[in-house]
Amino acid sequence: MLTVTNLGVSVRGRALVRGVSFGLAPGELLAVCGPNGAGKSTLLKLISGERRPTTGEIVLFDRALTAWRPRELAQRRAVVPQTSPCDFPFCAWEVVMLGRTPHPSSARDRDIALDALDAVGASHLAERLLPQLSGGERQRVALARAFAQLHGVQGPGLLLLDEPTAALDLQHQESVLSLLRRRCDERGDAVLIILHDLNLAGAWADRVLLMMEGQTLADAPPEEAFTPALIHRAYGVTVRTLRHPDTGRALARARPRGHPNPNSDTSRPTLTPPPKP
Repeated sequence: MLTVTNLGVSVRGRALVRGVSFGLAPGELLAVCGPNGAGKSTLLKLISGERRPTTGEIVLFDRALTAWRPRELAQRRAVVPQTSPCDFPFCAWEVVMLGRTPHPSSARDRDIALDALDAVGASHLAERLLPQLSGGERQRVALARAFAQLHGVQGPGLLLLDEPTAALDLQHQESVLSLLRRRCDERGDAVLIILHDLNLAGAWADRVLLMMEGQTLADAPPEEAFTPALIHRAYGVTVRTLRHPDTGRALARARPRGHPNPNSDTSRPTLTPPPKP
């Protein structure tokens, strides 16, 4: 569904993304992780067509990205950015209706928009003005717009999401990721999602693209990408990797200060005793 080959982009001589290659199959959920400034959002903008690459090629549905007409592409691929600024007093359902723009007008468009809001647990926001919504509520509306955009598409669609869970509480994080997982499993949609929370990525993703300084550090299942050595290299922090007791999925937990770095020698550190009261 998506093939990225030797992708790179530079701004004023500085490489933001360089030499990134990977594929994404129908029904697959790929989490892109890495520290701030790793090039995750830039990568998503390149794949969505918002930015032009300096090097490399992007192929969507067996056609070069540059060969797609905007309306035609928008019928198969939906993007949820980090923020969705809106200074106009649109109701939430009107914002979701914007997702129907690439498609021929239909008497069912309003019902499709309301169904999409219901799917993300935001039907109660339908008549609320977007500027009055919280960050998390806006994110759910943006996700509903993407779902409405892909409604009725022949064959699987492609969803590109930039930190859609960042402003959500625990309940809605699980709800949104469960919904995305279900679209992959039932509809065959492919999802590329940028996540900062490694444990969410470990719980829901089929594969993880771990990035550092614009490059690929790992492209593997979570249990292979989230090793103490790779996480330490990417983030500069010492973690202990575990398996979830119920699912067996990978978990990463930061080690308290004073614990040995598993990527250095295995000798016991000299710990400073706590001060006397």
